[in-house]
Amino acid sequence: MRNHSVVSEFILFGLSADPQIEALLFVLFLVIYLLTLMGNLTLLLVIRADSCLHTPMYFFLGQLSFLDLCHSSVTVPKLLENLLSEKKTISVEGCLAQAFFVFATGGTESCLLTVMAYDRYVAISSPLLYGQMMNRQLCMGLVWGSWSVAFLDSLINILVALNLDFCGAQNIHHFSCELPSLYSLSCCDVSASFTVLLCSSLLHFFGNFLLIFFSYVCILFTILSMNATTGRNKAFSTCSSHLTAVIFFYGSGLLRYLMPNLGSTQELIFSLHYSVVTPMLNPVIYSLKNKEVKAAVRRILRKRV
Repeated sequence: MRNHSVVSEFILFGLSADPQIEALLFVLFLVIYLLTLMGNLTLLLVIRADSCLHTPMYFFLGQLSFLDLCHSSVTVPKLLENLLSEKKTISVEGCLAQAFFVFATGGTESCLLTVMAYDRYVAISSPLLYGQMMNRQLCMGLVWGSWSVAFLDSLINILVALNLDFCGAQNIHHFSCELPSLYSLSCCDVSASFTVLLCSSLLHFFGNFLLIFFSYVCILFTILSMNATTGRNKAFSTCSSHLTAVIFFYGSGLLRYLMPNLGSTQELIFSLHYSVVTPMLNPVIYSLKNKEVKAAVRRILRKRV
């Protein structure tokens, strides 16, 4: 990568400088990471093993689980390494690479949540035509489109950020490398990079949020037009898990990228929530309230016995 920086590495001052607190945080985040791996891998295996879950909804859910594995693995291993190390450094190239994948996987999740909202709308508004409308070719196209748009968006941001020069401060008051954290370390004009990040955040993340909001407005009108109470309750229950995941993701991720970078505690909390906690919670959210997933687990366990 082309970079004219005098600084060759950064120091990640993220969560604490107290060795005892760092030891406790290492155990906490190691447990969270292991639960994330176990939960998402289990959900992936259940969806793959049970033929009753071979539907568009669970195809997208499997993609979300795989994405959560990737998103968490971009930041948590380095976080765990730094909690045990006295020298909490990362190269400039490594920092930019991590920022790229954080932005790319987060952007893909934003697109995928939008696709899942559309999937719920089709399932509720046209249940008889659901299988025909959400065919495999369309589902694959929507997933590949989500990954492609997000990675292209991230690539544009990183290419602009490559022109930044880092020739002074090395300390990043964060546990991982994200684009907003790099601007305060640059000794050149960051307005171009900041403008690109702001525009992409508004168009990509906020644009997807508006599409999700519009989908749920349509879903709400469809549900209210139903005569049977049981039908309404079933429709609401199929959306509750997805709506919870959307609130968790947008409640922290969008705020992190739109708020000023001051190295505050709120920034760390928002980043920890969407990059560490949310990937662990998503399989729990989609399993506890989902009778079909529970039934699939029971069927698989009976076959094992």
